[in-house]
Amino acid sequence: MQLLEDKILSEGRVLPGSILKVDSFLNHQIDVELMAKVGEEFARYFKDKNITRVVTVESSGIAPAVFTALHMGVPVVFARKKLSLTLNDGLVTTEVNSYTKGEKNTIAVSRDYIKPEDNILIIDDFLAKGEVIRGLIDITKQIGANIAGVGIVIEKAFQNGRKYVEEENIPILSLVRIESLEDNKIKLLK
Repeated sequence: MQLLEDKILSEGRVLPGSILKVDSFLNHQIDVELMAKVGEEFARYFKDKNITRVVTVESSGIAPAVFTALHMGVPVVFARKKLSLTLNDGLVTTEVNSYTKGEKNTIAVSRDYIKPEDNILIIDDFLAKGEVIRGLIDITKQIGANIAGVGIVIEKAFQNGRKYVEEENIPILSLVRIESLEDNKIKLLK
């Protein structure tokens, strides 16, 4: 996706630890026109999968998931990292490690919002080592729903997160794949 590649190359910054900072358009401030195009691309790619729900995790995956769901005409369900007084019954949980935050989180989804008959499209902002995607796949499997695909806005191809998704035989689309962040330079995989 050329528009996204251009935005990453012009506004992205490499931080220590192979972290790509894109908070000017994806993680803190949201470029809604770009996210609308991201959602449109995911919806186009997965249009024949009969998606009934888009699933993500809070918080950075919500924007691309919402725009994808809007184009598909389906609801978004996001796994919560923090439970509230209103979210306490019928929860399905799993633990995930956050690469960028360096912490372990328990994520949860209510069985009220994902059903065994659903066809799920998992969307996330980044794929690095695959921990969050693995957690969302685990929750979806616990419920018994079908995982019809995984959509990733930016994949760090050098960190092998894709391997688990491919081993599970789940269709995956990464809109941009990063080959390397060495020497503070963003090198795209073509």
